[in-house]
Amino acid sequence: MENSTVSFYFNLTMFVNIGHYRYPAFVFCLLLYSFIITANLVIILVTSRERTLHEPMYMFIALLSANSLYGSTGFFPRFLVDLLSDNHVISRAACYIQIYVIYTYASYEMTILGIIAYDRYVAVCHPLLYHKKMTSRTVLKLAAMAWIFPAIGLIACISLSARLPLCGNEIQKIFCANWNVVKLSCIPTDVNNIYGLLLTISTVFVPLSYVLYTYLRIVVVCWKRSAEFKGKVLQSCLPHVVSFVIYSITGFCDIALSRNDIEDINPFVAVILSLEFVIIPPVLNPLVYGLKLPEIRRHILRTLSWYKPIS
Repeated sequence: MENSTVSFYFNLTMFVNIGHYRYPAFVFCLLLYSFIITANLVIILVTSRERTLHEPMYMFIALLSANSLYGSTGFFPRFLVDLLSDNHVISRAACYIQIYVIYTYASYEMTILGIIAYDRYVAVCHPLLYHKKMTSRTVLKLAAMAWIFPAIGLIACISLSARLPLCGNEIQKIFCANWNVVKLSCIPTDVNNIYGLLLTISTVFVPLSYVLYTYLRIVVVCWKRSAEFKGKVLQSCLPHVVSFVIYSITGFCDIALSRNDIEDINPFVAVILSLEFVIIPPVLNPLVYGLKLPEIRRHILRTLSWYKPIS
């Protein structure tokens, strides 16, 4: 075994020196973070205050927006500080906290998309049983499952990583990532690898497979129905499909980046691939749902009209 090094901090090495461009980049990212906060808060507030939106589908959309706020807050404040700093050092405790927040955000995103797919599947394929199956109690249970199980799994995963003796402190990332910490281990990491694989399957591939299955069933049902029915289903399901595709692509890019040698990739490309995972879904989700779902769009426009200044 190699000699382990006791270090109380990690160094994030993927930040590219952009000189004075750091200030425009800071302003742009601050505006982006402000938009994420504002847009997702609007979705949550509109959904909570309008009684006509107190239905399972809209409650799950609000849950998705809450998760976007959670994940963005776990990433942006630290990232904005690093943009203006020449020293990208983070304490071990803060690093593990960031890993927990970002990884639970990623897991929650997939599990919430999974229960949204279930909701649409019941609504389209079993419409007569929808209100019987999707009761308020069922909604609470599904929401609790989407949040609790990934959290427990991530706590165990990070506990395994935190006990590893490390032979280095450089993380090739712009934020802390569990796999990058595990790669610094001085000892074999078979247990971490096996547990990480099982956790990925349970929180990513199982919901992914279920989403694909439910939408395949929806397509089969729509195939035999009228054009009007297909239009209504498309209007209802398209935002979920778009969000699912966006998140799947950005998530795949992040996983691929973590598993490959960063030195073989253009630094700017590597940074962009890392950023899109934590930026694109929180930015696009409120736009997709706010613009594509007529009920949410109508209530947002009505809410905004109340705050127009009287000329």
